[in-house]
Amino acid sequence: MELVMIFDMRAPDFGASSEALYRTALDMAEWADEAGFDVIGLGEHHGSEDGYNPSPLTLASAMAARTRQIRLRTAVLLASCYDPIRLAEDLAVLQILSQGRLELGLGFGYRPSEFAMYGRDIKDRFDFTLETAATLKQAWAGKPFDYRGRACQVLPAPAIPIPILLGGVAPKVARAAAEIADGFIVPLFNKKVWQPYRDQCLKSGKADPGDYPRQGPTLLWISENPDADWEWLAPHILHVLNSYAQWTAEAYGKPMGPYAGGMTADTIRNSAAYKVVTPDEAVTLVEELGDHSSLYLTPLFGGAPPERGWKMLELFKDHVLPQVPRQSIPRWGLGSR
Repeated sequence: MELVMIFDMRAPDFGASSEALYRTALDMAEWADEAGFDVIGLGEHHGSEDGYNPSPLTLASAMAARTRQIRLRTAVLLASCYDPIRLAEDLAVLQILSQGRLELGLGFGYRPSEFAMYGRDIKDRFDFTLETAATLKQAWAGKPFDYRGRACQVLPAPAIPIPILLGGVAPKVARAAAEIADGFIVPLFNKKVWQPYRDQCLKSGKADPGDYPRQGPTLLWISENPDADWEWLAPHILHVLNSYAQWTAEAYGKPMGPYAGGMTADTIRNSAAYKVVTPDEAVTLVEELGDHSSLYLTPLFGGAPPERGWKMLELFKDHVLPQVPRQSIPRWGLGSR
């Protein structure tokens, strides 16, 4: 089972401050490293009123300095918000700082305002992201090369290659991931989006990436009193869902998928995606997922108070972690270990 701790750094005005959340995130990253977690996952968005992290590489660098083993995964970094050459340099330095623990999840984006903010055309996002992936690999060879008429050389080059995983749910993204990337990252989505990736890997003569890993809930919160924790957690969950509803409406004209609207404290409590459970119930969930699966903890979800997040993590460590199977850890196309 892959253990992942996720940070998006949202700080709505009814939650903890950005200063408290960033300070706590560094401490929690160190805790996760010592507890044996496999991955820290960091997303990216821009111009978000609640401060969703716009700078995952800066946060990853700070976490790299506080940790020794845990992998640092962008899930995902928005390629269209970067100059590829500058991005190649920043990632190379981060890979050196982290001693080879970086995994680059590269995404396409969907919010028109983010493309406008960086002077990009959303219509170019697919081709530009694939071009960025190819440019990064070329840049990390450390040799002179030409990028759109610019003479470039990225030094120092990382001694340990940085795996590039494309993130998305469209079949053409899955096929592109099989053809040009090192993996395909689609956690927390229907397993059907994995099959086009697997099929294309086999068609291209690559190793079989295997079955789609089983997935834990979007939010798993360990609690000694679930009813009481639901009361204060529900506004944080609804804030996140409503934010995504607004963003998908901005992009597609109406809320899409699980953010289609009509969400209430009751509906989210009845959803399998959001679970507030006792330690014993969490152990049962872990046993049902079994090995070759991914389990996610988001202790600062939607700006949750750090002291509550710490309490949840300690319950997990004391009661659930000893029961977690650790034989097969998904690597999203990079192979399992």
